[in-house]
Amino acid sequence: MKNYLFLFATASLLGASSCQDDDSQSPKYLTLDGNPPLVIAHRGASGLLPEHTLEAYQRAIDQGADYIEQDLVLTKDKVLVCRHEPMLSGTTNVAELPLFAGRKTTKMLDGASVTDWFVSDFTLAEIKTIKAKQALPFRDQQFNGLYNIPTFQEVIDLAKAQSTAKGRTIGIYPETKHPTFHESLGLPLTSKLLDALTAAGWNNREAPVFVQSFEVGNLRAIRDQYKSTVKLVQLIDADDVADNGNIVLAAPYAQPYDFVVAGDARTFQDLTTDAGLDFVKTYADGIGPWKPYIQPYTTTTRAVAATPTTPAIPAITAKLPATTLIERAHQRGLFVHAYTFRNEPQYLLTPYQSDPAAEYKNFYNLGLDGVFSDYTATAVAAKQ
Repeated sequence: MKNYLFLFATASLLGASSCQDDDSQSPKYLTLDGNPPLVIAHRGASGLLPEHTLEAYQRAIDQGADYIEQDLVLTKDKVLVCRHEPMLSGTTNVAELPLFAGRKTTKMLDGASVTDWFVSDFTLAEIKTIKAKQALPFRDQQFNGLYNIPTFQEVIDLAKAQSTAKGRTIGIYPETKHPTFHESLGLPLTSKLLDALTAAGWNNREAPVFVQSFEVGNLRAIRDQYKSTVKLVQLIDADDVADNGNIVLAAPYAQPYDFVVAGDARTFQDLTTDAGLDFVKTYADGIGPWKPYIQPYTTTTRAVAATPTTPAIPAITAKLPATTLIERAHQRGLFVHAYTFRNEPQYLLTPYQSDPAAEYKNFYNLGLDGVFSDYTATAVAAKQ
């Protein structure tokens, strides 16, 4: 998921807790099922270690993650590997490897021309010679070049082994990255995912699996064409938030890309309306919105982004009343898992006073069913 350099702030703190005690010591949540919200390790413990590595997933599991998230792309020889995007330069050392200098190329990705090294031009054996690095310059860089890029199968094996070792279920949360792009290259991303889940015994509703996508067509195909009952999550994106608090929609973050290809005018924001949620309910079990769709804010001073040598300057904003998105989704039996929660002050709204736990508590109090977090331990502790 995106929003690496989103910097927020607001003006008022949290309302009364929805995690209230009645006549017992057990907290009561406003989640769809009444259970505590799930902590989903966003690309593993990506705030601490290079994302989408077995080491980052293990760290998140050790810190109490309920689910670990995998962004899935396909190699040239059609093996699922875990990378945030089909491109490699942002999260690996590929640009430093002379052997692959000639692999840099330009492709069209969701309507935009992108020049980079693409996973689809590498075999798995070649991918295994490339090492991961920390994507954000203001996070710890000491682990760069140490860890391999894992296959999806390796992550499934890790989740199963750790479920046994920890004595609790550790689920997986794969995302199909740019399925239209992959299919255009003859790479069957969605069917390969389902094959892997079937082989694992996890291609069913009871499995500890959520499958997510920013596109719609492949989720509908999973349900209708492939007849899978695995839990599906429709992700909901946007480009920015205007100073007045309105969601800004701009390509490529305005619409599911398969809608663009099909000439469907509906936007991501349209999917948050009552009609949009009714539509999502026909194929998915939940939604995964960007946080401002739930907790909007206004901006009075635009933030300055971080550079490798200068920390980001947070925006000064004012918190608006929460939207009714969670409530309306719950009315339709849809759960809500929101992204992305991070500890750094530049990502936190002003009234949270640089305390990430305050943000978690705000969303937990609103009835959020799950959080995608770069910092698993913080998300877990905020539920106490």
